[in-house]
Amino acid sequence: MAPRVSRKWEVFQGRNKFCCDGRIMMAPHTGVFYVTLGLIVGTSTLCFVFDCPFLATNYTPAIPAFGGLLFIFVVSALLRTSFSDPGIIPRATRDEALDIERSIEVPNNANSPTYRPPPRTKEIQIKGQTVKLKYCFTCKIFRPPRASHCSVCDNCVERFDHHCPWVGNCVGKRNYRYFYLFIVSLACLCVFIFSCSITHLVLLTRDKKQFLDAIKESPGSIISAVICFFSVWSVLGLAGFHTYLTSTNQTTNEDIKGSFSKRRGQESFNPYSQGNYCTNCVFVLCGPVPPSLIDRRGEVSPEYSASIAHNADDVIIANRSYGTVRISQPTNGISQSASMGSGPSEIGGSTHNLVQQSMTSPSIHSINEILL
Repeated sequence: MAPRVSRKWEVFQGRNKFCCDGRIMMAPHTGVFYVTLGLIVGTSTLCFVFDCPFLATNYTPAIPAFGGLLFIFVVSALLRTSFSDPGIIPRATRDEALDIERSIEVPNNANSPTYRPPPRTKEIQIKGQTVKLKYCFTCKIFRPPRASHCSVCDNCVERFDHHCPWVGNCVGKRNYRYFYLFIVSLACLCVFIFSCSITHLVLLTRDKKQFLDAIKESPGSIISAVICFFSVWSVLGLAGFHTYLTSTNQTTNEDIKGSFSKRRGQESFNPYSQGNYCTNCVFVLCGPVPPSLIDRRGEVSPEYSASIAHNADDVIIANRSYGTVRISQPTNGISQSASMGSGPSEIGGSTHNLVQQSMTSPSIHSINEILL
């Protein structure tokens, strides 16, 4: 009997959950996602059972047909958003992490009173705008522009927008368009169900019936109408907000942080904008979807298993040695932000240990060099 082949999703270092042999991936906590799916399916079912037959008989069969297509589109967009890779950036291998440590290490004595810890940011220019690349202590990489580390899923995500518990996944470069289509189509579905329910109840009262009698005759209509009434405002607001973000080519993360707002009289602009609203929408929603970088269904080789084991040990070292106190360190006339630990000896010692653990090997290009 042939030995069982392990897949990379089985040893994945993030906190994501996988199903169907790695074809489906979601966040570690998916309870709210099932609430979202249940509300959509439940209210739609009430509408199709109580309202659509009445409207199809008295008006046109096109009403339930349109509602069915809209329901399928909403559920498809939700599942596509929830079950896909949002744009996770692979963690650096041990050799890549050591190569980065060598490139940023400052040659000085850790016991010296003038000790300077290695810088933990890099600065690049995009359309004349200075953009900082921050070092991720968990993934051991300099994150590409617009990327951020999700504390829930424990992954760095390209063009990170936000972590959405309602869809049970991060929203990033690879699934943002499906998330946008989901919230816009969901807003349309809420309006459709609410309109059908109210129309049905109003038509029932025309036959000299009291409103309470109409509710007793069609109780599902009032239930779906109430649910949609209280849901549609937040969904419409969210759809409008993300329409604004799409038209300006921003992310929720960038908008909350005010990344492109004016600061102390300094002019700032969005270097990722394509020039106008329509071009930005086409670029964000209609551009090619980049391939997944994590190869979650690939076979686990002995070399990959070894790098996973070493990465787990190195993360413990990095988390212990580097804190969150920030200093400013000038480098070639450019101020860079750096993180330091509780004492200089800890930082120097940990960096020294990581470098000393390396074996003699040619220089390896890190993942952030490939991405940039």
